Order: sequence, then C-alpha cells, then structure tokens
Amino acid sequence: MKIEIWSDFVCPFCYIGKRRLEQAIERFPEEIEVELHYKSFQLDPNAPTYNGESIHAALAKKYNMSVERAKQMNQQVGDQAKSVGLEFVFDTMKPTNTFHTHRLSKFAKSAGKESEFVDEMLYQYFTLSADLSDRETLITICGKLGLDKEKVKQVLDDDKMFADEVYTDQDEAQKLGITGVPFFVFNGKYAISGAQPIETFMNALEKIVEDMREPLQDISHKKGSFCDGDNCN
Repeated sequence: MKIEIWSDFVCPFCYIGKRRLEQAIERFPEEIEVELHYKSFQLDPNAPTYNGESIHAALAKKYNMSVERAKQMNQQVGDQAKSVGLEFVFDTMKPTNTFHTHRLSKFAKSAGKESEFVDEMLYQYFTLSADLSDRETLITICGKLGLDKEKVKQVLDDDKMFADEVYTDQDEAQKLGITGVPFFVFNGKYAISGAQPIETFMNALEKIVEDMREPLQDISHKKGSFCDGDNCN
C-alpha cells in the first residue's frame, strides 16, 4: 500500500495527522505493508527565517488577533497533540521558513533516510524548539541521523540542490487541488484532507485492502489473440 503525504515541517496538524495515521496502521486488524512517501508543501513560501518572534505573536499577527487568544488556540492544538502522545512546546517554538529543510528532506531521501529525517525534524521543531533555519542546527541534526555532514553542507550552500524536487511536489499538489496540509493520498485513489480522527484513517485502510483483494476486471470488448502454453490463437 502506497501512502503519499503532503506536509510542512512547521505545521502542527501535519505532525498530529501523521501520528494518527501511524496509530491507525498499528491498530489495523490485519498486517499490511505500507510505503510512506513524503511530499513537500510550504504553507508560507515567503515566510522569513526565525527572527526572534514567538509563535504566539506570529499567529496573532497573521490572523489579526490578540496574543492571548493565539496562546489559547495553541494550547488547544497542544491538547490534541497530547492525545496522540506528542508534546508541543509552543512557548519556545521558533517559526521559520522551511524551504531548506524540505531540500534536505529530498537529500535524506536520496540517502535512504527520508522517514527518519521527517520524524526527527518534526520532533526537533515541535518538542525541542529547534531553529530549522539555522545552518549549524540542521547540520547537527542530519549528522545525528547518519547523513554525511559534508554533503549536507553542500546542499545548504547551494539553494538549487534538490530544489526542483521540492517544486515538483508543490506543483503536483497544485494540480491535485491541494490548498492545505496535511493531505494524504492512498494508492492514488483515496484522499484524506487534514488531521482526521484515527477512525477515518482506519476506514481508508479498509477500503484499500478491499480493493487489493478484488480480482482484475477484464475490460476487453471481445476475445483477442493470445498465447496459452504452447498454443497461440
């Protein structure tokens, strides 16, 4: 089963939705082989790198609300995170542009470390308050994952490296009509938008498994020429 996930590293619901999907897979009554493919999506391509502004202040400015109201909203999101075993530390979170992180995710994919990279970056940002726009921070995290630090530096030094892969994902999202994340596509057939309840993901898994059990449908209009064993007709 192939599941494609469009997400952004600073999107709280992407982390929550990913965890709910994982829990749905764990709870699924049958053992299923799942391939997760991560797709890049920037919620705000023009976002600045971290400039010292708190996530509460950034949210308040974006939606024209008070900082206190922004804190309340973040607390509600944090409660959702706790319900799936995640800890979000909003007070020290560092909002930033994620383009370089997405480029590094493509490098990690080329090195066979995509899943590990995505998991670690989400944890670093939401729980450890890492600055994902800081060069040394990114190099250290990648080194922790076993990625070649010198190659990581090369990627960070050249904005064009792996940029096309990021743009391709974003273009594909646009063609599919994806305007927000997380967005999940199951076997290219079923889609789930947002951090839906675990039950919704379970239903999607059930539909895919049912589809995979169905025999192939022969849509030939009439019998054509074919070979069977030693005979060709």
